[in-house]
Amino acid sequence: MRDDTRAQRQSQIETAAYAVLEEKGFSGASMLAIARRAKASNETLYSWYGDKNGLFHALVQRNAQDVRTLLETCLQEGGEALGTLARFGPLLLSVLAGPRAVALNRAAAADPGGTLGAASATNGRETIKTLLTGVLIQARDQGALAFGDTDTDAVAETYLSLLIGDLQIRRVIGRAPVPDADTIRERAERALAQLRALYAPTHV
Repeated sequence: MRDDTRAQRQSQIETAAYAVLEEKGFSGASMLAIARRAKASNETLYSWYGDKNGLFHALVQRNAQDVRTLLETCLQEGGEALGTLARFGPLLLSVLAGPRAVALNRAAAADPGGTLGAASATNGRETIKTLLTGVLIQARDQGALAFGDTDTDAVAETYLSLLIGDLQIRRVIGRAPVPDADTIRERAERALAQLRALYAPTHV
């Protein structure tokens, strides 16, 4: 199968997986139901994803792919770190507040085995936080922020708290609408400004 054809079929399968996930939850979302919704063979799903856990790991990874790519590019190319953070904030908020992340988080909360929650943590927040920490260290090395080597985890947690707050949980429980582009931009700008104020370098 050609790469572009396979990518198109994977997109269709993953779209079907989200639809079944919203209808049946993680426990009830069988590979057969997803295959039928996607008009694909059950054998194709098992061949490409291994099993249901593999499929949902792929959904989490795909949902965070653009965020990871942005941070990885900054770390590899050594660009201006605060500029990367200015782009990272709106992108992360758009992903976390989007319908796919909400569907995954609702399913994770309802999964008694914790499989989907573990996948979301490992392939989502934990990976993103590790990359973010690297970019924050770059910002420090570039003289834009100031913090000690033992404070890097706290700086990353502080920034994520300033950026996300309770927006993600309010989206999951249905108490907040999808934020528009202006709201996302303003929230991201405010979080970055607060981070810079908290960890501003002192020049003698």
